[in-house]
Amino acid sequence: MMGLLANEWIKIFKRKATYILIGITLLLVLGTAIALYFFDKPDTNSENGAWKVTLTEENKNYADDEMMKPYIAENQYRIDHNLPPNATYNVWDFMTDAVSFISFVALFTIIIAAGIIANEFSWGTIKLLLIRPINRVKILLSKYITVLLFALFMISILFVSSFLFGSIFFGFEGTQPYLAYVNGEIVERNIIIQLLIEYGLESVGLLMFTTLAFMISAAFRNSSLAIGLAIFFLLSGNIITGIIGAYYDWAKYLIFANINLSQYINGSSLIDGMTMTFSVIMLAIYFFIFMVIAFVAFVKRDVSA
Repeated sequence: MMGLLANEWIKIFKRKATYILIGITLLLVLGTAIALYFFDKPDTNSENGAWKVTLTEENKNYADDEMMKPYIAENQYRIDHNLPPNATYNVWDFMTDAVSFISFVALFTIIIAAGIIANEFSWGTIKLLLIRPINRVKILLSKYITVLLFALFMISILFVSSFLFGSIFFGFEGTQPYLAYVNGEIVERNIIIQLLIEYGLESVGLLMFTTLAFMISAAFRNSSLAIGLAIFFLLSGNIITGIIGAYYDWAKYLIFANINLSQYINGSSLIDGMTMTFSVIMLAIYFFIFMVIAFVAFVKRDVSA
């Protein structure tokens, strides 16, 4: 298995496109840091206690809004513990904002997942793999593990680069613990742990849509179809869920409604009646279906077809 993994890893890094994807990720983080530093520095009013007045007024305005409970609780906690909002935009704020770039990492990983099987058939190199005394399950599993390792590699690049560029441009001034809303209460959490949690939750969508692209690639041997469908669902999933969920309760069973696990951390779900446990179970079912289809299609289909 290690030999297969090494072989697949070498194939990925022999392609110029891989280095282009890495470069785009680094430029995206650097460009955002430069833009924030020179053009869009956040302003605050935490000096001289003015922030307490502001937070008190905000709580009064949002008092009747159930969706704002976590925000109200955080404001009250800051007032009670004399903990003003960050007066300075720092590296941790930048890294938190950079979590949204995992969507771009997902796009890049989908491209790799879609081509890792389909391209073998297109180029005819799949026959060189299958004539070796290794069963097809191991071959396909090595390809899928390679895709996951590439995804982890890209997320690591995002995490490290956002820390480096954030440190250079924004520094560490004003560092505070993260205030998390848990079971109706505010608890202080180490910012590094919170960032790892956010990166992990945001990566769930990457995992599911990458697996979807991998399944389509294995079943239809068409990288364009795999990339197109996976990216379409990645970008439009929330819209589809919102439209269907407005009329039908069964929308909660759609994969799109369950991918955003951070919705439960923030205190509310996209559709009433959903829970973290429910979403994890639904995602596990979808993952199992995708993998079964991929392996059955790859193992059973004739290479010469």
